[in-house]
Amino acid sequence: MLSFMRNKIVGVEKIDDDTYLARGFLDDHIYSIKMQITVAGAERQVTKVAGEMLRYTTPDCPRACQFLSEAEGLCLDDPDFSQQVHKIVGRRACRHFASLMLECCDSIVKAAALEARPVPKAEPAAKAPAAAPRPQPAPRPPADYHQLAEAPRGFFIDLHTHTSPASPCSSAGADELVAEAKRIGLDAVCLTDHNHLWDPAAARELGQKHGIVVLRGNEITTAQGDMLVFGLEQDVQGIISLEELRAMAEEQGAFIIAAHPFRGFLTVGVDELGLDLERAMARPMFKLVDALETLNSKVTPDENRFSGQVAQGLGRPATGGSDAHQVDEVGIYATRFDKVITQQAELVAALRSGRYQPVPYRKMLKEAGRG
Repeated sequence: MLSFMRNKIVGVEKIDDDTYLARGFLDDHIYSIKMQITVAGAERQVTKVAGEMLRYTTPDCPRACQFLSEAEGLCLDDPDFSQQVHKIVGRRACRHFASLMLECCDSIVKAAALEARPVPKAEPAAKAPAAAPRPQPAPRPPADYHQLAEAPRGFFIDLHTHTSPASPCSSAGADELVAEAKRIGLDAVCLTDHNHLWDPAAARELGQKHGIVVLRGNEITTAQGDMLVFGLEQDVQGIISLEELRAMAEEQGAFIIAAHPFRGFLTVGVDELGLDLERAMARPMFKLVDALETLNSKVTPDENRFSGQVAQGLGRPATGGSDAHQVDEVGIYATRFDKVITQQAELVAALRSGRYQPVPYRKMLKEAGRG
């Protein structure tokens, strides 16, 4: 039974005195890609990039490969190398290629450092230093959900959006996305860029500029899938285990939502996965999250429906979010709360209350003649 898988393998070899070749392979339950990168010279310049998409979801995916060569000429030692890769490869080609390219280049840097490092002489084992005291858990959010103002018509928040350049895969500028959220009547919008921690002052300034509440979250990549996290003031990079993320959340009182938990399972085929409702509910990951996202515009209706059945079967709260990567996608789905939420701590408290429902927000607007 294949319910989730992610493998990333990188190999590096030195093909002449100053040239390294890295071969990378990334494979999960949806995508499978491979790429080859050559880096040469003392300035560590990328001289060749090529890739192939082996498994994908749409006929457009393989077209990403033609843009990879645009990263040739970049220098690994440039201070903005990572940003350039995300801009050139992540935006023009595919964010999965960008991630794999950075992994390959990082491996080349480490391989070169290992080769240059002198072999140390054996020395007597030193006494291990005393362990540093464990940091004290941060206080939980002070907001009391029951003290929040009532919202009889509902308080609508898009809990899942992505902006450019914080999320390389997004084409929506933060200003434009927030302005659109205000235009369509959302009460608040939450910025949940990939492994990106928004500055509170910047989010507040955006909200004041456009006259709408702007809240912060983070879509963090774990070995068990993507997680929307609210209330975690920690910059998490790379792929971590869900157990690690749960421990961080417990220390800071954060709330974890499994984002699009069954995205792509119909691409593989439910029969091949053997993923019936009972087996889906038994997945260990659901013991480590607080809620499930059951309306997401980047998955199929059947996948959303299945997520909803799992959430109901587990007795877990369900949320909705657009997963917008373009301005006109914001608000496709949202979450309706019955209290007014204006602060980050209030959002976490409201999420803990379980008093909310996922809604097809733009469809509701259209049916009301306001779309």
